Amino acid sequence: MAVTSATSSSAQQILSSLNGTTSSGSTSSSSTKVDEQQSRFLKLLTTQLKNQDPLNPMDNAETTSQLAQISTVDGIERLNSTLSSLMANMQSSDALQAAALVGRAVLVPGSGMLVADGMGVGGVQLDKAASAVSVTITDANGLEVKRIDLGKLEAGTHEFAWDGKNDAGTKVADGSYKMKVTATNGDTKVTASTLELATVNSVVTGGSEVQVDVGSLGRVSMGDIKLIL
Repeated sequence: MAVTSATSSSAQQILSSLNGTTSSGSTSSSSTKVDEQQSRFLKLLTTQLKNQDPLNPMDNAETTSQLAQISTVDGIERLNSTLSSLMANMQSSDALQAAALVGRAVLVPGSGMLVADGMGVGGVQLDKAASAVSVTITDANGLEVKRIDLGKLEAGTHEFAWDGKNDAGTKVADGSYKMKVTATNGDTKVTASTLELATVNSVVTGGSEVQVDVGSLGRVSMGDIKLIL
């Protein structure tokens, strides 16, 4: 079916309507870019319609396809702009939440344990419930100094404290130790990991996500904080 002058006028009206869908007062560069793209497309389309061969005019389906393409581009541009704005707002919210953690003790993934004043604190994370969970603590030489039986635990994050005494009941020296967790549910092994105690020193922003500085463990994301003590 041939495209008549009425079709050309209709196409121009539709595209003009698209150009007018931007909210009043919006001055964002993204909206300006979309408007410029629509304007260029409109000029190209109307020029194409005006200069088409009367004996071999454009097909209506082709015109409709071109209108759908510019509408799709417009929608994608606006969606990207909205998502960027939402992500920026979410990062600002995360930064405010992270700021409230400065000075707080947290449990993050790690295998170290610092014993100070005869006391150590650590944590474990279980993928599933376990009927038996134990933590083995070793010294700097890799020698076992204590095995802590945590018993039956549900899936999730759990903290524990160590009184700083070895298996013989003697106080160990303050310093750094290592942890290893073993968890089973009957005869089945349960995936488990150790969590290290750390203190949030500062908040780091500017990247793709908000991070916190936890001293010797470096920077971790908010998602790495498993428990706030």
